[in-house]
Amino acid sequence: MEGTSSNYKKSHKKLPLKEKLKRFILITIGAILMAIALELFLVPNKLLDGGIVGISIISSHFLKLPIGLFIFILNIPFFYLGYKQIGKTFAISTLYAIAVLSVGTVLLHPVPPFADEKFLVTIFGGFILGLGVGLVIRYGGSLDGTEILAILINNKTPFSVGEVVMVINFFIYTVAGFIFTWESAMYSVIAYFVAFKTIDIIQQGLDESKSVWIISNQHEEIGSAITDRLGRGVTYLKGEGAYTGDDKKVIFCIITRLEEFKLKDIVNHYDENAFVAIGNVSEVKGGRFKKRDIH
Repeated sequence: MEGTSSNYKKSHKKLPLKEKLKRFILITIGAILMAIALELFLVPNKLLDGGIVGISIISSHFLKLPIGLFIFILNIPFFYLGYKQIGKTFAISTLYAIAVLSVGTVLLHPVPPFADEKFLVTIFGGFILGLGVGLVIRYGGSLDGTEILAILINNKTPFSVGEVVMVINFFIYTVAGFIFTWESAMYSVIAYFVAFKTIDIIQQGLDESKSVWIISNQHEEIGSAITDRLGRGVTYLKGEGAYTGDDKKVIFCIITRLEEFKLKDIVNHYDENAFVAIGNVSEVKGGRFKKRDIH
């Protein structure tokens, strides 16, 4: 038995070819979208992104060299850090995404910008930028090493990843105000905000799901009604009241945001005093989440 145990090796299940191809295509699309946002919207109008890309735009302005060259070179240290901190697949996906982005900016540089009206450029450029970055992140890569750096700083300081990224970007936009104009810097902040919110939408999905936890003495009636009237499966969990020590049944289920009102109506019908907690879920896989038909 000892020999068998010592010879046992844990193996990581490889992704199917179909899934690898899907990731490859969507990461490619994401990187190309970011290149479009930079070269056809933001950069020609003296707007910039945060992080390494923002530093690359400023460097390109001074040295008159392609932005893509700086994006690739400045991200090189983060390939290694990404490999050490997150893993080989992430590092390879990031390297590929950055390469596509760098080449894309070079190829698109001679193309005239789509618009020169600052407000339109800010909104649409920020949206396309966020769409591209969101796709790459969702499918396992990154287009900027700033967050990897922030994770490392976070491990050694009391500051959160978000706070570190905010400080870095504040410095970049301040420098941009001196180099370009303060108007450009302020529009860049708006574009960054639009991109940030778009990334959230891509990460969470348009069809946002919600997790629901219900504690009630009428758990059987509520659970059956959710199944019959919403077509959703439910799971009963065992709980215990910390104050009373009473045994409790906890209903757990996943719904869409469009079903939230109807679920609350079902719970209130059987138990107006039921405890209900509802939270957002970015992704649901497996189990019996698929909705069945109701009549």
